[in-house]
Amino acid sequence: MQSGLYIVGTPIGNLSDMSPRAIDTLKSVDLIAAEDTRVFGKLAMHFDIKTKRVSLHEHNEREAVDGLIQKIQNGMAVAVVSDAGMPGVSDPGFRIVRAARASGVPVFVVPGPVACVSALVLSGFPTDRFTFCGFFDEKKLRDDNKIPHTIIYYESPNRVMATIAAMARVMPERKIAIVREITKIHEEAIIGYPAELMGITPPRGEIVIVVAPRPEIKMTDAQISEIVNDIAATSMKSAAADLAARTGISKKEAYKRLLDKGGADD
Repeated sequence: MQSGLYIVGTPIGNLSDMSPRAIDTLKSVDLIAAEDTRVFGKLAMHFDIKTKRVSLHEHNEREAVDGLIQKIQNGMAVAVVSDAGMPGVSDPGFRIVRAARASGVPVFVVPGPVACVSALVLSGFPTDRFTFCGFFDEKKLRDDNKIPHTIIYYESPNRVMATIAAMARVMPERKIAIVREITKIHEEAIIGYPAELMGITPPRGEIVIVVAPRPEIKMTDAQISEIVNDIAATSMKSAAADLAARTGISKKEAYKRLLDKGGADD
């Protein structure tokens, strides 16, 4: 096999998604650098891959890269795999690819499933433009909300309910899709406005959150006032979220209009 760095995608759940080319590559290279050799060991056993393997994870990637590039320069073929999906997409892999490019060694990709793109397609939200923001960071949410097109996050099941609550505060007018367990038995997409999803049973498993583009609803003041009258009887918090979602105005503006409505009624 030609010496070089091989970036190999692996299944994100269903083992049937492993491509024949990925299997052949992993059997043929001289060395496999795996995010977790124990996790990869299960995949290797299933497909009878007996190639020698070493660890390449977020805690040792900086130190391990130089040695792996040296092996490639000495004529070895080295494959990189993550625990699931494509290496380098919120997983180890980016640094070694960058180092390989800088060193002039050949780099090859063996494509495989990608959770963020799979979730995007499952959501039904627009795919012509999207921004992948990696793992969710509430501190960046207000800035992220300035992105007008579809947004994608990875999230832990332990934090997903807090994330939904944060989205209800910051982007109540944007629908979200909680996509979990992609390609597995319990694959599911839960779709709605954040305020609507705050009462769901906390989802388990591997989770991707897809945020719909900002609404482009253009309403007249009269139309907005009609909706204000329709929902003013509900609690202020839920009414503001509903008004923002239905009209496309900001939640702050929704609160103001509801307060103005209350003052007018008095």
